Order: sequence, then C-alpha cells, then structure tokens
Amino acid sequence: MDLDPEDVFRDDEDDPESEFHQGRDSTKELVVYLVDASPKMFSTSCPSEDAKDGSLFHAAMSCILESLKTQIINRSYDEVAICFFNTREKKNLQDLNGVYVFNVAEREDLDRPTARLIKEFECIEEKFDNDIGSKYGILSGSRDNSLYSALWVAQALLRKGSAKTADKRMLLLTNEDDPFGSIKGITKMDMMRTTLQRAKDAQDLGISIELLPLSRRNDEFNVSLFYAELLGLEGDELTQFQALAGERLKDMKEQLRKRIFKKRKIRRIKFIIANGMSIDVDTYALIRPTNPGTITWLDSVTNLPIKSDRSFICTDTGALLQEPAQRFQSYKSEDVMLSVDELSEIKRIASGHLRLLGFKPLSCLKDYHNLRPSTFIFPSDEEVIGSTCIFVALHRSMLQLNRFALAFGGSSNNPHLVALVAQNEIISGGGQVEPPGMHMIYLPYSDDIRHVEEVHADANTIAPRATDDQTKTASALVRRIDLKDFSVCQFSNPALQRHYAVLQALALDEDEMPEIKDETLPDQEGMARPGIVKLLEEFKLSVFGENYEDNDLTIGGTMTEASRKRKAIADNATKEYSKYDWLELADTGKLKDLTMAELKYYLTANNLSVTGAKAALISRILTHMGK
Repeated sequence: MDLDPEDVFRDDEDDPESEFHQGRDSTKELVVYLVDASPKMFSTSCPSEDAKDGSLFHAAMSCILESLKTQIINRSYDEVAICFFNTREKKNLQDLNGVYVFNVAEREDLDRPTARLIKEFECIEEKFDNDIGSKYGILSGSRDNSLYSALWVAQALLRKGSAKTADKRMLLLTNEDDPFGSIKGITKMDMMRTTLQRAKDAQDLGISIELLPLSRRNDEFNVSLFYAELLGLEGDELTQFQALAGERLKDMKEQLRKRIFKKRKIRRIKFIIANGMSIDVDTYALIRPTNPGTITWLDSVTNLPIKSDRSFICTDTGALLQEPAQRFQSYKSEDVMLSVDELSEIKRIASGHLRLLGFKPLSCLKDYHNLRPSTFIFPSDEEVIGSTCIFVALHRSMLQLNRFALAFGGSSNNPHLVALVAQNEIISGGGQVEPPGMHMIYLPYSDDIRHVEEVHADANTIAPRATDDQTKTASALVRRIDLKDFSVCQFSNPALQRHYAVLQALALDEDEMPEIKDETLPDQEGMARPGIVKLLEEFKLSVFGENYEDNDLTIGGTMTEASRKRKAIADNATKEYSKYDWLELADTGKLKDLTMAELKYYLTANNLSVTGAKAALISRILTHMGK
C-alpha cells in the first residue's frame, strides 16, 4: 500500500453516532428535505416511467414518499422535516419569504414520520398549486434569496438535539444548477457569498448538506457552477459527483435510499496491542439479518406504550418482597449463597476491549471457523491520536506476511475469540470498491464445534452410491440451470416484505395491500424450456428407473427408511379410515368429538394437509366433502 495512511484510513463519514446497542437516542438521524418548488421543476420533462405528469417535482415527491414509508418501519425513531423553497406562500418560524415547511396537526416540524403525515403527503401534488404555489424566489432586481432562507430555516429546525448524539443532515433536491443565473454584477456576488456563508455556518455546527441533482432532459446538471463550492467538492470528489449527477432520473430512488440509509458505526472499542499501547477502532456491521422489529405492548384504554415490571412475592404470605440480595446455586445437595455483586464478578470475563494475543498464518483460518457474520474495523484518531499510524503498520505487515491476528474481546456475558484479517483497498473505475481495514471474524470455541456423524454407522449396512450415469446426468442438469451473475442482493426477504406491506396497509388505511413480488420462487417459465425438461427427464430416469412415476419413493430400486415410515403411516390411515362413517359424522356434527389422531386418518387417506388446530382439521374435512 504505497498510499498516505492519513488519506487511506481517513474516516470519510465523520459520523458522531455510537453503538446502536447503547440506545436509540445515540443513533438518531435528523433529516430535513429541502425541495425546490420553482416553476422549472414542474415544467421540465422527466424520463421517469411512473411519473404522472412527467415533471421532476412529481419524481421528487415519489422518492420522498417511498423513503418515508420505509423509514417509518425501519427507523421510526429518526426525525424528518419537509421544507419547500421557491414557493408563493410562506410558512416557517422565521417568517421568511419563499419557504414553506410542510407538516400536519399534532406533530412538530421536525419529528418522527407518522401515518397521517404520509397520507397527507401523498396528496400534496393535488393541492400544491392552491395551498403553497410555485414562484421563483431569486429574481433580478430583488434582494430575496429563497435558497439562503431555506438553509436558514433548515438549520433552525436542526438545532434540536446534540451533534454528538444525532446525525443531522439537509438533503437538497433541485434541478437548478445555477440558482443565481438571472442575477448580474455585485448583487450576484453578494448573494452567492451570503448563501455560501450560511451553508458553512450550518456545516460548522455538525450539519451535513447533501445534494441530489435532478437532471434535465438533453442537459446535465453542472455542479461546478455553484454547488461544488457549497458542498466543498474539488478534484476527484468533483469528478465522481459529476458522474453521479449524470445518472438517469429512474435511479433517483436508489440514490436517495443510499443517502438516507447509510452505514452506521456499531461502536468504538479499544484495541490493546501490548502493555501500555492501545488504539481506538470503529466497528461496522456489513451484513446482519433484518428482523421485523420488536413488539410494543399498548394499554387497551389509552393506547399508550406500557412498561413491564417484575415483582417478587412470598410463597408463604403472598406479600410483595424486594429483589433478593442473595441467590443460591445447588451443589452436591448444598445451597451455595451468592450475592448479586459476586455473581457479576464471576461472570465478568471480558472487559469489552479487544486484546491482541498473537498472529497465525492465514492457512490456519478455515471457512468453517466463521461462527457468525463478521464485523469490519477501521481506525479512529478522534480520541486517541496516532491510532491510524499504528493500525496501518499492523495492516501492512499482516498483508505482507499473509498472517491474521488472533484477539480476545467481547462483552462480559459474551466473550469470544476473533481473527482479524487485513483487507487491502481495491479501486476500480476511479472509485473505491473495497475499503482498507480488517475483518473481525468470530471464532468458535471447542464446545461450539460439531463433528459430522456417519449416517450408516453399521458396517454391515451398504450405503447407496450414485452410479457414473446418475452422476453424469446430474452434472449436465446442474450446468444447464446454473445461475449467471448471481448475487444475494438480487433477492428481498418475502416474509419481511409482506410483513411491511401489511403494516403499511393498516397504518395508512389502504383498501388494498401492496402487491409483493416473491423473488425466491423458481422461474417456472425458464424451467419449462425444452432443453431443461429433457435433462430433468434423463436425470429422473437414471435415478428412479423407467417406472419412476409409480415408484417415486425408492432410490435405485431400494425404499429408504423415511419412505417406509411414510408408507406405513399411509397404510394405517387408510385402514383406520374405513372404520368410520364420515358422512354421518359430518351431518350429525360429531366430527368435533373425534380426537386429532382420528381426524388425521381422513386427511392422510385423502392426501390432505394434517397441520393446524382441531378446528382447522374439521374445516378442511368439511371442505373436502363439499359441505
């Protein structure tokens, strides 16, 4: 790595957030959408396919709406505000012309997104002309500066909270690359200077300003005219931003999503290299499973969240007791008394820091040692100066010697061994593909390793083996239906998508649930192609033989143990099924008097599902009878 360490390992996102495990307040995001509402936003033709009127304003509203719907589920404790500038009407605490802060009743201007906000925002385009209106806010011969006013209003909204516990951002959406183009002379210079100073004042307060340029038809957004200086872009950063600005508008939703849901630090930990030497590193979660979220219990009368509490009750008197100061553990028929402090001290194995133990060759690290998703670590000089230099020295040496670092860390209730694997920086097409740093791989203890058990432990049992012909047909089938350019990023979790769709429909009182596309379903059309069908038939013929349709429970002519059990259950169900007069039981309503096992005789004999409660089984039987 022949690069300046201070540049390579510089934290591009000076994110003040701390670990998300430490509480929601420390990871809160405060975002103000600044939307240009000038007439040009309404008249400019837009290539977006889903645009009703083909305007950039409609495309911007659609993107913000989708982001709000996603945010209200994924990050409902983040706070947002929607501010339009270049408007006819004004609505802001500073009473500035050309700025309108959109909001609904019973909600602060900067607050969590609510169902009511989303429902009214969906209809904003229909009422925008009458209620808010569009008007150029920067005109020749006038000292009004709507962009300056919008930045002022947004900065005032973001005074809420501390920059140390919240990430504050303004997201500017406009198609005007030169907002002062109609102004000439000293007036233009003065307005540009004051606007840039207002932006700098906001950035000095820890507020980041991001621009989402909306490209005009047959014209590109030239960020160099004004916004490059406002955003502080120069050199390679300016070149990369120009490439981003040239993307088609149909990608705007994805751009906005990347800006809203950016990577967040898990936490900052101390990495102890040796006695008396330690550095700070930030940890990032690259891949984590997404869960539907926790359930919040509400009071049935007030509909407010309730808090659960635990109480101790005496078994003899029923009196309410305080939490016991001591606990006991039975050992050899004796109760060993332990205090709460003693228990905590016994459990305290790890200090929460990462302690270096030594180094091993990379060949010693096996794939199956990866116990769970790894964490990416990156140095931080924010509190311990020199952390980056020490980290770079270790990083370079590990890459040169092909070694990984073995370390011990974790919390007191979850200590673990980890392997730190250095990753070099990868740059392609002028942009960074992989950042430099280390992957922290969680290693298993000896107790966590499960050895493979032999299915056929009996030496006298002959395990079935595939013939050369079966292996050949299987290989041909695998090669034919190989997935080209596969990536896990192509698939969304269908259970989560349906869960979110149901929540959205309930929260917004929608008549129909949004259609969910299950991307995990097989490609029926592709599997029906003649070439694949032919290979499937050849594979089945080689495995099951010519009469595989009548003998599909066998492999190589020999019935498996599982097949024997299923056949025995089916035969027994058919035998028991004939002992009952099912029509009479259904007509007289005596099906409910039968046991679950008896009801399953009918279902098994008729190849019906046997899952569910008793009421579901009875309903399934009556439906099959046509009653």
